This record gives sequence, structure tokens and C-alpha cells, in this order.
Amino acid sequence: MTPRPVSGRAAAADRLARADRSRTFPPLPARTGARGLFAESWWGSAWLDALETTALDSARLARGRTYARDGHVDTINVTPGRIVATVRGSRPRPYSAEIRLRTLTDQEWDGLLDAIAADTGRLAALLAKTLPPALADGEVRLLPGPGDLVPRCSCPDHGRPCKHAAALCFQVARLLDTDPFVLLLMRGRGERELLDALSLRNTTLTAWETREARHHAPADGRTAAHHRVPGPGHGGGPPAARTETVSPTATGDAPGGQPAAAEASSRGIPARAALADRPRPPLPPPLPVPPQPGRPPALPDGDGLPFDPATLEFLAADAAARAHACVTAAATPGPGAGRTALHSPFPDLPAWEDAIRLTATAHPTAGLTATTRALYRDLAAATGRTPTDVARAVAAWRQGGPEGLSLLDTPWNPPAGDFDRARSALLAADLPSLRPRHNHLTDPDRGIQLRFGHDHRWYPYESEPGTEDWWPAGPADPDPVVALTTLVAR
Repeated sequence: MTPRPVSGRAAAADRLARADRSRTFPPLPARTGARGLFAESWWGSAWLDALETTALDSARLARGRTYARDGHVDTINVTPGRIVATVRGSRPRPYSAEIRLRTLTDQEWDGLLDAIAADTGRLAALLAKTLPPALADGEVRLLPGPGDLVPRCSCPDHGRPCKHAAALCFQVARLLDTDPFVLLLMRGRGERELLDALSLRNTTLTAWETREARHHAPADGRTAAHHRVPGPGHGGGPPAARTETVSPTATGDAPGGQPAAAEASSRGIPARAALADRPRPPLPPPLPVPPQPGRPPALPDGDGLPFDPATLEFLAADAAARAHACVTAAATPGPGAGRTALHSPFPDLPAWEDAIRLTATAHPTAGLTATTRALYRDLAAATGRTPTDVARAVAAWRQGGPEGLSLLDTPWNPPAGDFDRARSALLAADLPSLRPRHNHLTDPDRGIQLRFGHDHRWYPYESEPGTEDWWPAGPADPDPVVALTTLVAR
């Protein structure tokens, strides 16, 4: 039997539900000078009490507190039953710390939602980002107790918890201080999901109360103020129904038989009026572009991952640099001007050229380190080249970008003009005489060479005398005298 296709509305609702059950928080700032209680709220302190009563080593807790206070905990992700973050320790690559917490069952959630719906003060407190003690200490326990927090970490320390997991717990207490809905998310439900469920409960309760009030109201309405709506167990009301006094307006008739204002206002407004076009305020101006692109956080090592963390960091740094360049290059149209076509500063490149661009820009230093050697070997194996070819191409890209890489292997015949005048300029400057061939001016005995580019710049190269092993040597320059003078002085 073919399953029924999921409608677009149902798929969108499913995406929203999944997004509501995952929240990511940027790294919290370091707490400079703060040496008092780490949590500011009573529920944040209760969270830490559950950690401290289970810890087997107070020294690890103290170290974790210091890590958290100094800002060693990076981005935190909270999902039902799980909190994950990377924590920077003494090694270059951070560790992956994790805290697990049992989620509530559906029956427990029903009881908790009924408890919130039964008292509007509790919902008001949650919306004000505070946790009512009566709600936290009710039949359904929200805050963790001793042994409820299960720490894990990728570090070699087997303490429970280690200092990295402890640092994560301390930072989560700060998140709870500002938003108790984070605790409810840990227990299994997102904020939007909870508010929708409470809204549905309140709507059902209001409809039931109104129906019961009209059913029991006297015909003349004069004694309605003394009539009480049956509560739970007295007429089959809903579980969260409240017994309360009904005013004359609740019956739908005001004194004199006129419809109540409340009933008239509950009819809402026509859809035509709600969807009609109306003036909207202009969008705020865009934020200023930062001077430099951001650097992605270092990722922890892990066994069995389907990707290499270093490669992912490498690609993330390049994506940030490309985005920064595109935003910087984007022009803001003036008043009354049309939107101009924008050209990307990163045109499409063949796979080999783009791989060289990535390598050259991600590691802008010219020195060979163990990391760059490994990168060159991997790139050579993937492209069918040698590590020397990769290193030479990276140097050419750093020298002149795509044009520098093109000149590395592709000679061309420049037209008469600047190329011919360059030899006279070099002789007038009392510099070595160079022999022309294609776009090259070469002195093989000295091992020096200038290559003329399509961009009318001169690219210096050098080689061991008597060999043809040419390597880019220094930056390109539009003046051949400057380019050769710098090359001879090396």
C-alpha cells in the first residue's frame, strides 16, 4: 500500500516542531571579577546542587568552575534529554562534553500542563522567565536531583564529572538563570510547543465553562451571579476546569436583554480587513560589515565520524571568508537608484584551481609545517599530482591568485608594447640582461626569471642555476625594474 504523501502544511509544521526542540546558544562571555555564587536564580542553584551532590572529586568541580568562568565553553546545543558543547582545555583541539537528563513521559507532561493551566500566575511567571517554586516542587519534578545528571566527555579523564563536563554544567546554570524554558526543553518539550499546548487547554476550558454557564443560567439572568459552574467531578468537566463565579456578561446577555460587549468583540474582524494592504515601516539599515571574517571554533576529535574535523574547520573558515568578501563587495543602492547587478568576488573555478585557492587562503603562511605537509600530500593524492606540484601551485596562487596560477604552467605571446619596453628599462637600470621567450625574461645562469602576466604585472621566479625548476619568488609588480631588483636582492 502506497503511503499518503505528506502535505506541505504538515511538513512545515514538522520542521517547526523539530526546530523548537533544538536551541543553540553562542559562547557565554567570561565572568571577569565574579567570585560569588555562580548561579543567580534559585533554580540555577538547584541545578548546580544536583551536580555537586553527585561529584566524586571537588577539585574537578573547582577546575570546571574556573573553565566556565574564563569562557572555555563554546557553543551550547540543548535538545530533549541532551546538552552538548565543545570545551577548550589544555590541548589545541577542544573536547566534546555532554550532559544527559531523563525526559518526562507524556503522562507527566499532561500533569505538568494541567498544573500550569490551573493557575494563570504560573504561566505568567514562566513568560516572565522565572520558575515558580510551586511548579518546580509539584508532583512532576522538573529540576534534577542527585544522580539525575549523566556527564560524558571525549577527554581521557574518567572522572564523574570531568572538569570539561563540569564547566558545561556551570554554563548551563547561567542559561537557566535567564530562561527556565531551557529546563523544560531538556525535559522534552520546546517553548513554542508548550505555549501552543497551554493555549489549546485554555481555549477548551473557556469553551466548556461558557457552555456550562449558559446551560445553568436562569432565564431572566437576575440570579446568574449566584449560580456556580460545576467543577471537576460535578457535571463531567475537563481535568483542568476551575469552579468560579459567573458574571451576568458570561451568559451572553446584559441587563435589558442586549448582547454583551464581550460577546460582540469575540467575533473578531473580517478576514478582508485583516489581510488588506496597509503601510508598513521601512526595514532597519543593515548591520555594518565587520573588518575581518570570523573564525569558526575548533572542533573536537572523535572516533567513527563520517568526516575529518580539521577538514570541516578548513571549509568553514573558507565559507566565512567568502561570505565576508561577498558582503563587503555588495553595493548599497542610493535613493531612487535601482538595484545594481552584483558580481561574486569568487567566480567558479575548476576543481584543481579551487583546491589550490582553498589551500593557499586557509593557510596563508609560506612556511611548511606538519599540518601543511599533510594537507599537500592529501591534495596530491586526490588530484593525481605530486606534493611538490601542490606546493609550487600554492606559492603561485599566493603570488598572484588565478593569474599567478595560470602563468605557472601556461606561457603566452604578449603583443608588442610593455613586454618589449621592459628589456630597455632593465638595461637602463643596470640590471642583469634577460633573454626573452614567450612571456618570460630569463637569466638561466643566475637562476632568475620574470613572467609577464595578462594583468600587465611582472611575476618574479627563481631556480637553482643551470636547472629548470622554477618557483614563484616574491610578489608581482607592474614595474619590471622593481620586480627584478627585489628578486636580485633575495
